[in-house]
Amino acid sequence: MMNKEQKKNYISEMANQFEKSKAVMVTHYQGLTMTQLDELRSKMRDHGIIFKITKNRITKLALEKTKCKDLSKLFNGPTAVAFGEDAIMSARILSKFAKDNDNLKLIGGMMENEVLDQAGVMNVANLPTLDEARANIVGILNASASKLVSILLARSEKMSSLPSENSETQPKE
Repeated sequence: MMNKEQKKNYISEMANQFEKSKAVMVTHYQGLTMTQLDELRSKMRDHGIIFKITKNRITKLALEKTKCKDLSKLFNGPTAVAFGEDAIMSARILSKFAKDNDNLKLIGGMMENEVLDQAGVMNVANLPTLDEARANIVGILNASASKLVSILLARSEKMSSLPSENSETQPKE
């Protein structure tokens, strides 16, 4: 059990995490082993995401004072939360892990100030990351530029291989 001071610290710490995180994903983890939880935490940590098992009653108190207060209805049962800056990466890691482990259930979350239900989290997981989107745009721009260059080169080669009008009309000496 936590004493009063520990509860205050927990509430303060959780409120701070909810307030400063751009992405908050809520999961149920019942049935996962400690090894599986450690594996998931490690994957999340590699991307700067904190995965924390919560104490629901106290977490709901922490939520009251934050931008994430609308998530409080999700906190019942064995709940864990992922806090991070990148909602796409958080949702992607959790959804991939949930596919491999039936005991992890994505139940909702928040991206910036938008509340997401389970379907919303899955949609976010399927979006390209910022780096992937940039790479796609660069690829499109490179492809367009290289097509333009190849068209121009083909036209110039075709023009240079044609006999000129002057060479046919000039008498040979």
